[in-house]
Amino acid sequence: MPKLIVIDRKGHEKAVEGEAGLSVMEVIRDNGFDELLALCGGSCSCATCHVHVDAAWTEAVGKPHEDEADLLDSSDHRQANSRLSCQIPFSDALDGLKVTIAPED
Repeated sequence: MPKLIVIDRKGHEKAVEGEAGLSVMEVIRDNGFDELLALCGGSCSCATCHVHVDAAWTEAVGKPHEDEADLLDSSDHRQANSRLSCQIPFSDALDGLKVTIAPED
């Protein structure tokens, strides 16, 4: 199984395994990171699964699509590497992906 490296809001880093085919949000949620609320369940309508993608991985995950970018614009913590984790499909190609859970808005 591919690994995802997650940095929580306190700065603690933890590597977790995730099933390819899930979203990054689902992998984070399923591994007990309660601070990632993901209120809409992955339908790209709330931005509570906002993460900052490590610079080494921004090209691999790609840029946000228009709806995602609009939601990210509502965050005070948007950065150039911001993504909604529900919109990043997790795969073997993303083994080692590192993300930081964005501060809560």
